[in-house]
Amino acid sequence: MELAVISGKGGTGKSSISASFATLEGNVVLADCDVDAANLYLLFNPLKEEENIFVGAYKAKIDYNKCTGCSLCIDFCRFDAISTVNGRVEISEINCDGCFLCSRICPVNAISMTASNKSRLYSGKFRYGRMVYGILAPGEENSGKLVSMVRNKAKEESERNGKCNIILDGPPGTGCPVISTITGVDKVVIVTEPTLSGLSDLERSVELVKIFNLKIFVIINKYDLNPSVADQIETLCLKKGIAVVGRLPFDENIIKAMVLRKSIIELNPELEISKKINMIWNRIKNQEK
Repeated sequence: MELAVISGKGGTGKSSISASFATLEGNVVLADCDVDAANLYLLFNPLKEEENIFVGAYKAKIDYNKCTGCSLCIDFCRFDAISTVNGRVEISEINCDGCFLCSRICPVNAISMTASNKSRLYSGKFRYGRMVYGILAPGEENSGKLVSMVRNKAKEESERNGKCNIILDGPPGTGCPVISTITGVDKVVIVTEPTLSGLSDLERSVELVKIFNLKIFVIINKYDLNPSVADQIETLCLKKGIAVVGRLPFDENIIKAMVLRKSIIELNPELEISKKINMIWNRIKNQEK
């Protein structure tokens, strides 16, 4: 089973729930697909047995020993990344889209493309199986492509190590990284919270997942902070034929667990919230695709 855990917005507790699922199941491949803000490796401290460079984009660079200042590249750059500063042609690294056009049209081959190679893909052993995660360097691009690499590596780890279940801790929102996370999975868990923004973002997430015709489960986290909105969420899910597999209460022990670099299940499996997460996990596992 390949299960993706996503959320319409950040801060819903998605990663804490993903970590709990991995703890309960054991012998899993856990993949952190939130490459813009990966955090599960902080919780589980996996071994870095393999490290791969991810090239998300390229940036143009001028060799001033060759540049004649003809300004042809300025005329053709549609991103306005090239300009003349104090009589010299310069390229803005921020505005450069890495399209290669300037390097192709330069009559003296003064422009070359440099790979942005600061992002990484890591994999290795952790205490409940194997972990894969990507870290996109600040300002780097193509997070969706890195998510695809994380997923491919997770499948490779699953096949090589005989681990049947893959848990994907996805990014928040409905953008390209989320699409890369959920494409082709068996089940999707959407974690939401009882706020009006949580309700709105849940609707957007549901619309996105339904495009892919995937089985959806909803968890209402911290439901007791606003029971009336939690009821609205459950009513919405009922109308759309989506299973709400559980409501989780707000519990400060979640914070204690994170500080100790543990999942809530590891901190204390006898807590009410730990038992509820266990029940939710069994419900999701036992549901057919």
